[in-house]
Amino acid sequence: MPELRKDPIIGRWVIISTERGKRPTDFHSVAKTREPKHCPFCSSNEGSTPPEVFAIRDNGSAPNTPGWSLRVVPNKFPALKIEGDLNREGVGIFDKMNGIGAHEVIIETPDHMKDLVDLEFEDFRNVIRAFRERIIELKKDSRFKYILVFKNQGELAGASLEHSHSQLIATPILPKRVMEELLGAKRYYDYKERCIYCDIIRQELNDNIRIIAVNDMFIAIEPFASRFPFETWVLPRFHESNFEKLRGDTIANLVSLLKETLQKLRIALNDPPYNLMLHTAPLDDGYPEEYHWHIEIIPKLVKVAGFEWGTGFYINPTAPEDAAKFLNEVDYASV
Repeated sequence: MPELRKDPIIGRWVIISTERGKRPTDFHSVAKTREPKHCPFCSSNEGSTPPEVFAIRDNGSAPNTPGWSLRVVPNKFPALKIEGDLNREGVGIFDKMNGIGAHEVIIETPDHMKDLVDLEFEDFRNVIRAFRERIIELKKDSRFKYILVFKNQGELAGASLEHSHSQLIATPILPKRVMEELLGAKRYYDYKERCIYCDIIRQELNDNIRIIAVNDMFIAIEPFASRFPFETWVLPRFHESNFEKLRGDTIANLVSLLKETLQKLRIALNDPPYNLMLHTAPLDDGYPEEYHWHIEIIPKLVKVAGFEWGTGFYINPTAPEDAAKFLNEVDYASV
């Protein structure tokens, strides 16, 4: 029997339609091939990108030359541009402003053949460090209200270049999806005087049927009202609204759990394309008690079609409990 499940944060309903017969073993991605050719993100091709705004270099090499382990550069074809003023104005009943923001690319490794999950622990930690450092820096610009860090892994997930990279976009307005989460979290806090994400974590630890990885500081779950098969959330087990406040051992714990989670998804689903999004609080440090930063990972296994676009409902053919059970059977320890 299909189930309707309600997301407790934003109130969105999801149809868990297991009668469609999508068992976890039904999802297998096509193995990809990789060819460097002339990749602008590879080492020695630094002149093919705009000048770097952040880099990790252990050998004293000069900016925009080889010798780096991670680079952050402005996007060559930015969705929003950093130069200029907002110039808000009305056009009749419509509103518009200049497309001001920041759009950066985090080149995660000089090695064209490696993905994020392949990186050594220290290199993976540097990626998380770059996320944090760029948010801290861009937060100084009063024009920006929100920063989204995201990763499109694979062509089907929207990546235009196969070299492993993430992106960051700073916007002068709060995105609608973010506002829905913030308002949902605030409604819950105003009513119960508790963080809804903290309550979800406690519930998941108690139920222990949707957890796929856990350590002292972080937890990875298949959310109760998953929109998509193998949708995965990674959350800190301690309350924190702003990702950029991560420090020291906390980053190491996040890297350990996130690497394990991505490795399980890779093994179980034959290296699927996926979208990874960092959901953090707005740059004004609002919602400190109500909001809880987290990472959402969406493997690209099914298509969003007319029903989803027309209703806002999602049809998920795989129950999150089944997905969690399947992922927990993955022999991660042998990798």
